[in-house]
Amino acid sequence: MSAAPVRDEPGLVKVLLIALAVAFVGLLIVLPLVAVFAQAFVKGWDAYLDALVEPDALAAVRLTLLVTALSLTANTVMGLVMAWAITKFEFPGKSFLITLIDLPFSVSPVVAGLVFVLLFGAQGYFGPWLIDNGWKIIFSWPGITLATIFVTFPFVARELIPLMQEQGTVEEEAAVTLGAGGWRVFSRVTLPNIKWALLYGVLLCNARAMGEFGAVSVVSGHVRGETNTIPLQVEILYNEYQFQASFAVASLLALLAIVTLLAKTLLEARLGRSGGH
Repeated sequence: MSAAPVRDEPGLVKVLLIALAVAFVGLLIVLPLVAVFAQAFVKGWDAYLDALVEPDALAAVRLTLLVTALSLTANTVMGLVMAWAITKFEFPGKSFLITLIDLPFSVSPVVAGLVFVLLFGAQGYFGPWLIDNGWKIIFSWPGITLATIFVTFPFVARELIPLMQEQGTVEEEAAVTLGAGGWRVFSRVTLPNIKWALLYGVLLCNARAMGEFGAVSVVSGHVRGETNTIPLQVEILYNEYQFQASFAVASLLALLAIVTLLAKTLLEARLGRSGGH
């Protein structure tokens, strides 16, 4: 006698499991999100806008956008390069390279920040030489950018590698046989096949870059109006008991989370319909 399908569980069991899942999501995800916006508007719309246009808050937004744009550009380019190299070529150390791509997922962001301080700080290995030549990395936007690139690096590459491995090299080889050059093969064959997965990776990378706290906190120096990103600005305002202002600034990240969730859902639906192409 064959076992009953999972969907044929007793009605009470299904109700309890669904209720538990909904309660868990509501308690740990929906309720905190609602609380952020409730606290952001607790003093009214005018106070909310005042908190967002305060000079330090605007500086944090500008820095966050700059760092995110640079990180996205670097990780998109390098994600494509890494995925192309791993899926199209065979070379010694390939498995080790794939393992290294996942390293930022297993290393604490705080540890990553400390490593950059060790490398580029005033007492670090390269810091004195960089400072003597007019380059300030730590406690400046370049250090924040490097730390953000590190923690967000796997997202694009990890979305592309499985898809490109599944697709193989048949189409590219056919294009080369017909006389297409390397750039033409990439732009006309490879890129159209991976565009949705690429967008999905960029989306995840963007969300993590804007919300990164641990590594950025270590390398930023917390200089108000200069090296504070949005998450760091939220922490400072909260520690100074400016609760409404801190939640107002935090609502920007919450809005980003909502937009990211909607875009992620649309991309997943598109990927599902196209089979990843």
